[in-house]
Amino acid sequence: MSLQEPARKVPKHLIDPATLADHRALSKQRQQDRAQDLEKLARVKQWVTSALVVTTMFHLSVGLIIAAIFIDEDRTDARIGLNVIAAILLVAGIAGARAIHGKKPVSLWLALGLVMPAVGLFLTFR
Repeated sequence: MSLQEPARKVPKHLIDPATLADHRALSKQRQQDRAQDLEKLARVKQWVTSALVVTTMFHLSVGLIIAAIFIDEDRTDARIGLNVIAAILLVAGIAGARAIHGKKPVSLWLALGLVMPAVGLFLTFR
């Protein structure tokens, strides 16, 4: 009969030097996963922020166009002015959304911001 001691179980709250290298490899993998998750989160934040900018400016522009439609017909200057302000806000919203994504704000997409105020002018003076 030998007097060998049974293998001692290392408590989990203590560091085991034999498995330390495995933990380092796991730690690097976790850091890479965390970096990828942060990149994905940043992309989602960009999309949410740009969507909020565009929809807020869109709703504000629609409100100004509706206000222009219901202003007295003898106030032509106010009707045109509200439609111009609506166009400026919508174009600024589209440019802001492009800037949030790190793209050049000036592009052909800005022409899309002029479509709705053009429809607003048509509805205002029909």
